[in-house]
Amino acid sequence: MGQAIQHLILVPGSLCDERVWQNQARDLADVAQITVPHLHGHDSLVSMAEAILANAPERFALAGFSMGGRVALEMLRRAPERITRLALVDSSIHPIAEGEAERREPQIDMTYQEGMAAFADWWNPRIVHASRRDDAEYMGLLRSMAESFTPAEYEQEVRALLNRPDPRDVLAMIAVPTLVLFGDEDMLSTPDRNRSIAAAIPGARLVPVEGTGHFPMLEKPDEVTAALREWLLLPLTGEG
Repeated sequence: MGQAIQHLILVPGSLCDERVWQNQARDLADVAQITVPHLHGHDSLVSMAEAILANAPERFALAGFSMGGRVALEMLRRAPERITRLALVDSSIHPIAEGEAERREPQIDMTYQEGMAAFADWWNPRIVHASRRDDAEYMGLLRSMAESFTPAEYEQEVRALLNRPDPRDVLAMIAVPTLVLFGDEDMLSTPDRNRSIAAAIPGARLVPVEGTGHFPMLEKPDEVTAALREWLLLPLTGEG
């Protein structure tokens, strides 16, 4: 008999829903049973992690994008024995920087005063690849995902990030096949930040996706899917 299909949880980032992973969820369905959890309504990364774990299968592969990467590391902190492999996509591990909270407050205010669509139209051009800023369909998708959140839900995400646990102690304990993938022109989760994550995880594979910003899974979906497929097919510890 062939190997049983594995479970894969794809954790979205801030102001993202299942559509951020839509290409990978479709194209990896032959090698994994895929779940994309909703993170709406949680006020801490810990509560996000615990909610996903409460509804997850006993053992599963785990990939997290951006904020979802931090959530994935909190899941690993709590249940390392349940996670068979880990992928971090355009994530970060840095602690709160001086002035970060003060910079975030006007963004929260903007969502209440002008709405989520206006905020998305202001924010997203700063983090997508320059070549995609005039792509109406692509930018419309990012706007639509943001509009699936209320201003109060966005504020909860921001507060969760401002009170984020330090995940750096988790990295050295990771003992599963790990992929660190990032857009090589990401201005938010910069290449240097991703390289530092990979350097801190024993045996991690580092994969830059050329010509992409913060959303490589949408900007070059086939390349991201191929990297995730290769990662999913790596033998686990103890398998030969």
